[in-house]
Amino acid sequence: MADIVCIGAHPDDVEIGMGGTVAGLVRRGLSVAIVDLTDGEPTPHGTHETRLVEASRAADVLGVERITLNLPNRYLFDSVEARTALAEVLRELRPRTLFVPYPEDAHPDHIAASRIAVAARFYSKFTKTEMRGEPHFPARVYHYMAVHMSVVRSPSFIVDISEDLPTKIKALDQYESQFALNPSNSGVVAMMREAARMWGGVGRIESGEPFFSLEPVALKRPEDLL
Repeated sequence: MADIVCIGAHPDDVEIGMGGTVAGLVRRGLSVAIVDLTDGEPTPHGTHETRLVEASRAADVLGVERITLNLPNRYLFDSVEARTALAEVLRELRPRTLFVPYPEDAHPDHIAASRIAVAARFYSKFTKTEMRGEPHFPARVYHYMAVHMSVVRSPSFIVDISEDLPTKIKALDQYESQFALNPSNSGVVAMMREAARMWGGVGRIESGEPFFSLEPVALKRPEDLL
């Protein structure tokens, strides 16, 4: 069981897009699970075993459960099989809220992951099905950004991660094969720190992460806006 499930195409996607938010949710007592649709391999400096170890260490830093599905990196497609595999996880974990990748990206896997996640949310409520588990429909779905192209979109809301940015950076540091040992990506972690400050400036806070909702965000109390 998990209050919140965060879905990414690869290990490190969730940490890049919303690692500070995840750290804050856990710090405030909510249960969070990360579901990686692939193991992220092959990459220039990684191996299957290395990526699993790094992802596990990052999950430990954030204090979350992590599940890695056996879908193909680089060839991730929105298929019935992929939707079903993720829907079965959602039926098991029964989250209230999903965080999924932003639907625009240069990386085809990220686009596919967004579509798979939204479709799996719908599949997870099926009653007449051979899928494992009982029907469940997460009430909310929000999109985070971990994109491979330079786009700036106006977010639905920005989460204040000023207190949790150090935990996000520590989680990202666990992915040595992708960042520290990969010359082409060696500046990514520093870039994430700067991006957090940029979004913080937009929200008039120290550090932030942007989120996007296709549905109106409903509040039980208007005081939550204060």
